[in-house]
Amino acid sequence: MSRVRTTSTRRGFLSSASAGAGAALAAQLPGSADAAQDVPLLKIGLIGCGGRGTGAAIEALRADRRVELTALGDLFQDKLDASLSHIRKQIPNKVRVTAKTCFLGFDAYQRVLDSGVDVVLLAAPPAFRPQHLAAAVAAGKHSFCECTAAIDAPGIRSFLKSAELAGQKKLGILSGFCWRYSSPHRAVREQIEKGTIGDIRTIYATYYRPSLSLRYGGKRRPGWSDLEWQLRDWADFLWLSGDLSILLSGGHSVDKMSWWMGDVMPDKAVATGGKQCAGEGNTFDHATIVYEYANGVRGFLGVRSQDACHDENNDYIIGSRGICTIGRGPVPVITGPKPWRYTGPANNMYQTEHDEFFASLRRGKPINDGRRMAHTSLMAIMGRMAAYTGQEITWQMALNSKESLVPEQFDWKMKVPETPVAVPGRTKFV
Repeated sequence: MSRVRTTSTRRGFLSSASAGAGAALAAQLPGSADAAQDVPLLKIGLIGCGGRGTGAAIEALRADRRVELTALGDLFQDKLDASLSHIRKQIPNKVRVTAKTCFLGFDAYQRVLDSGVDVVLLAAPPAFRPQHLAAAVAAGKHSFCECTAAIDAPGIRSFLKSAELAGQKKLGILSGFCWRYSSPHRAVREQIEKGTIGDIRTIYATYYRPSLSLRYGGKRRPGWSDLEWQLRDWADFLWLSGDLSILLSGGHSVDKMSWWMGDVMPDKAVATGGKQCAGEGNTFDHATIVYEYANGVRGFLGVRSQDACHDENNDYIIGSRGICTIGRGPVPVITGPKPWRYTGPANNMYQTEHDEFFASLRRGKPINDGRRMAHTSLMAIMGRMAAYTGQEITWQMALNSKESLVPEQFDWKMKVPETPVAVPGRTKFV
């Protein structure tokens, strides 16, 4: 294992996260004058070299003048090589990865953490997210966590503990649920806080998109073991993805729903759904979930991942004195007694979240999205449980569920049985 020497100055900055250090570095934030050489260099490690992890690495490298990518970890050599090649083409002067800091295998995440990095980008399939975040926090690293936080309740409970510990250690956690970093959506939140639409009565959120199988997965090839096949086609399997239509697509939508509601979580959910289109795996390709809040407000979520169908990613926030519509036009609009239309600039929310994250590290006040991210994922999991079982599922039922979907140990020769698609009314809540 190769270790990169870390200076005491850099470690001292990251661990103490002091106000003095933040003030001293304020002039070196992105967009300021050229960084002085005494500004601590932040080393970045990427864990999970798929498309989203590669994109996150590029965004992180663009977010701060004094950052470098120094380590990569993945299960598959071809994924790692393709990711590294693409990142080098985009930002060649900030890539310091060597053969000794490219790691393969189920322990690759730990070897990346041990290589001397300061910030890790956790972009492996979400089944591994709780384990990887726990290790990152234990190692004293700041983390970007791609969607979602976890795929089952034990994972959510682990993630919540890690987020709390990260706060105690002054470590940052940036969430891949990125819409809260969108300028138009932030403006909508401001209008809600001002009372422009009155009291929220109902929210309807949609994420109708083409099939996710071709984007994230692929057909099994000769020579692949059960485990390799499912890991490469992770989007189609419940134990790896948690159901992308509900937890990824729906996760983005319910994160916004929670935002509009002031991060008050729903009491319970009922749902319908199923798998209509033939294909590999055992997840749903459509669902409709109804969330009920303590004050009587209902949140409706519609998700579908099917080809040749109507696509949209919209939000309709119905208030007592107006309606806010997001997604049906180029900008959010409010109709009612106080009409409003967003007129500010558009931004790249993926880049903005990394810009603000690294700026927060430089200030010594790290962003910690961990608790919010865990609650968003649990809200989506609650909806999945309701859809899969056909039962009404409460927040406490979802949080305290004992269903564990992720195997305890992994071996390339292990048999991973493909469990059948859930049948509402027959599939039991655990």
